[in-house]
Amino acid sequence: MKARLFACLAVTLLALLGAAPAQAAPAGTPAERAREIATALTKDPLYVDPAYKTALPANLRADLSQKASALPYPAYTIILPLTPSDEFQGQESNVLTLVMDALRKPGLYVVVDGGSRFPWYDTKDVPQLSEEKLDASRERALDDEGYDAGPTEVVARMYELLAQPGIPGVSPRPTSSGTPERAAEPGGHGWIVAGSIVGGLVVLIGLGLLIGRRRGGSAPRREKTFQIPPHVAATVAAERRRKLTRDTTAELTRLGSQLAALPTTAGAGLVHQQAALDDHAAASKILDSPSPELVDLVGAMVLLDKGRREYDAAVAIAAGRRADAVPDLCAFNPLHGRATGRPTKVESDGTTLTLPLCTECRQALKRGAAPASLPGKNGPYWYENTLWARTFYGTTDEDLASAVSRGDLHH
Repeated sequence: MKARLFACLAVTLLALLGAAPAQAAPAGTPAERAREIATALTKDPLYVDPAYKTALPANLRADLSQKASALPYPAYTIILPLTPSDEFQGQESNVLTLVMDALRKPGLYVVVDGGSRFPWYDTKDVPQLSEEKLDASRERALDDEGYDAGPTEVVARMYELLAQPGIPGVSPRPTSSGTPERAAEPGGHGWIVAGSIVGGLVVLIGLGLLIGRRRGGSAPRREKTFQIPPHVAATVAAERRRKLTRDTTAELTRLGSQLAALPTTAGAGLVHQQAALDDHAAASKILDSPSPELVDLVGAMVLLDKGRREYDAAVAIAAGRRADAVPDLCAFNPLHGRATGRPTKVESDGTTLTLPLCTECRQALKRGAAPASLPGKNGPYWYENTLWARTFYGTTDEDLASAVSRGDLHH
């Protein structure tokens, strides 16, 4: 056992020297990241992540800060990129909860994903601010600003509306003419124009009804809803995939370094240490493969997460402490983060599986809706005949590391 352990350590060190990206920086915990943002907010109530510093002009930031300072209560604004693999699991609600807990100051807290225009908010000890006004101000701001507006513009308009008395109404719709409408004058030609318009509308309505009958009474067409262009969606997906690859590779480097520095233990500690090495080696094998698919990248992330927990258990046992119990990642989509509550029973075709699920997926099942699964090639990833699908990413007690080393990934 010890000979195998030292061999694995040697392989790990060689892999780190040859393949580790030099620029990868350790990622902090969610609480540490929240404290970092909270500290910045004590100096400036507008926090813009460095990734967006150059993308947001100084005049827009100044306008937002000015409108925020006009409110009769503190307003803290956070603009940052959010992805499922970041410290906040891509959830605005997680940012709000953790930052509010770290800052511990009363006020309105607003967070916007820098690639979006939809502001999320929460309040702490601001009794004069009603939920009705907050929601109405946000909706009106989204209506007033076009789809091409940036996050600072929408939030600035939202603050401007919050500073006004009363509850904001719907956005006024401009008339088709740029000049004020004039009423028809008696004795003039106004009645002729009005009659012509009414007559034209009657003809158009009649034609519409006739066409509707000829088409079998089909329902009237709805206005086409706004959709992100496919090429933009593809670009966003590619960027998130690159970030997942970067973060997973960085964790591979970190865990490998820590395993290499871990003294050899005995007994239960050695079992956990060896399991961590096996998980690390399996993740490295996946990441070394040419152009791994998204489901495989997530598989490498899951293996490294398991390896991290095994490493922590080995360290705890070596220090004479009890290893902490850490929940698995969500079985339907590991990018959702940790499972919450008790494992959920899922039935399908007479088979019952007990799976660890996040709150979102568990609530979807209760509503009878499909969970937001990690996508595969033709629907949810579990439609495919892969190791990940057969084991729900190892949550059915399959030894993923051994299966990967045997070559069972896509068999």
